[in-house]
Amino acid sequence: MNRFPYPTMRDRFDLRAYFVVGPDDTKGRPVADVVAAALRGGATFIQLRAKHADARELTAMAEAIAAGIAQAGKADTVAFVIDDRVDAAWQCRELGIKVDGVHIGQDDMAPEQARALLGPDAIIGLSAETLPHIEAANALPSGAIDYIGAGPLHYTATKPDAAAVEADGTKHALGIAGAQLLCEASRYPVVVGGGVHADDVPALARTAAAGWFVVSAIAAADDPERATRELLQAWTAVRGDARHGVAASTASHPQSDVAAPPQCGAAMFDVKQPHGLPPVLTVAGSDSSGGAGIQADLKTMLANGVFGMSAITSLTAQNTTGVRAVQNADPAILADQIDAVFEDIPPMAVKIGMVSSAALIETIADRLTAHQARNIVLDPVMVATSGAKLIDDDAVTALTTRLFPLATVITPNMPETEALLAQVMQDRTSEDDTESARLLSEGIRTEADMETAARTLAEHFGCAVLVKGGHGVKDANDVLVEPDGTATWFTSPRIDNPNTHGTGCTLSSAIASHLALGETMPQAVRSAKDYLTGALAEQLDLGHGAGPMDHAWRWR
Repeated sequence: MNRFPYPTMRDRFDLRAYFVVGPDDTKGRPVADVVAAALRGGATFIQLRAKHADARELTAMAEAIAAGIAQAGKADTVAFVIDDRVDAAWQCRELGIKVDGVHIGQDDMAPEQARALLGPDAIIGLSAETLPHIEAANALPSGAIDYIGAGPLHYTATKPDAAAVEADGTKHALGIAGAQLLCEASRYPVVVGGGVHADDVPALARTAAAGWFVVSAIAAADDPERATRELLQAWTAVRGDARHGVAASTASHPQSDVAAPPQCGAAMFDVKQPHGLPPVLTVAGSDSSGGAGIQADLKTMLANGVFGMSAITSLTAQNTTGVRAVQNADPAILADQIDAVFEDIPPMAVKIGMVSSAALIETIADRLTAHQARNIVLDPVMVATSGAKLIDDDAVTALTTRLFPLATVITPNMPETEALLAQVMQDRTSEDDTESARLLSEGIRTEADMETAARTLAEHFGCAVLVKGGHGVKDANDVLVEPDGTATWFTSPRIDNPNTHGTGCTLSSAIASHLALGETMPQAVRSAKDYLTGALAEQLDLGHGAGPMDHAWRWR
């Protein structure tokens, strides 16, 4: 007989501010104290995780947390579940401790078994990382689960197991667009987490997610109450106080009735941008093989949740083995393309790719200035991986003097970074710049060198600089230095994939897409890197040379 004396919370739980915590997460502070602080900050859902604790230890921790929730006057509004351990949740409920249910992973007890053990009043959450996981959850018997926990939003190199793993073994992070796909596909409300920080929350709030979940962002914070409040305020600033649509009820479910799960997704609330899908313009050349240029840009923009538009700078005849011919556009037709776009569908961001002539660069600069373009992401395609120059000196001068001053961020690889440092040295003939001279002499070899170079370029050109580490040996770490000197590192694994055609186009287009979605510069870079890592990890293999990536990997 179930002696659980509390009304069910299956029909009134709130996923907006979901805090996962255990004894390994709190920097030695008592878990109950950190939970109490999070509750003061507005946490709406608590999950206790303690994989190495036995049932007795878990029960003691759960009792302390439940008491804290009650003392805060939130026993009727804040749901409390235990991670993985159905046995501990059952024991707590048998003892009359207010544990509302359990959250189980893909490798834990089957949801139907958990429901049978805990009864129809318990909340049961299920982890999901991929669309097949969501499809399997949708196929469960009605009422078997109540919500989905999806993640990770971001890949973290220090936790290589913290990644969504596809059926073929490839790993990736969801990113904002991937999270939206899972939310839209799910019958159940979806809370999204994994590497979530405060600057992620506004973009996440614009998806169909029912809320965010975090661990260290609160548990490891010096002030957990303040950290929780800032995360929740970032959410409500976009979404308001709307929840995922579960109607409030004070009556528990009859023992013979397993309630149908609440629905979620776009039908429950308006998750669209106020003025429609954010439009983004790519100004770049055409790649007839589809792996780079405007073809890659438009695929990337679609996959990252924006509406892509294009102004073509050149036509190329190329495939995976090389470029056969190039025909530049006339500057007048390029100007007409840009004007036509801005006069009808003004873009919220602009990506600029390879432009090989000074005349075209001048045209782009004139038209973007005339239209007061914003969020300009410039991929300064200047130097091939081999070190060969791809554009003439007059085009380099036009690029750095006309387009760089308009750019929000430039995204050079390491050879391009070294070429730009040489340009800086020429401009600083009267200055003593021994550090830039050393980098030019010895090359960029270390992460410290990368950051020094990025800082030098940001100071000189007055825009943010993302130095890409893909030409390194051991990893693919990038560094962003903003005009105010703030440096942010982005870590990601090196994917063993020779098919890297279009990586620069893809990354810069993804950054532009996420800036158009309202993300901060660091967040946009992080989302873009997550997307690029997933596209490389898919291991698409086409052509006889360096082939393209799978830009639609999130739908596979």
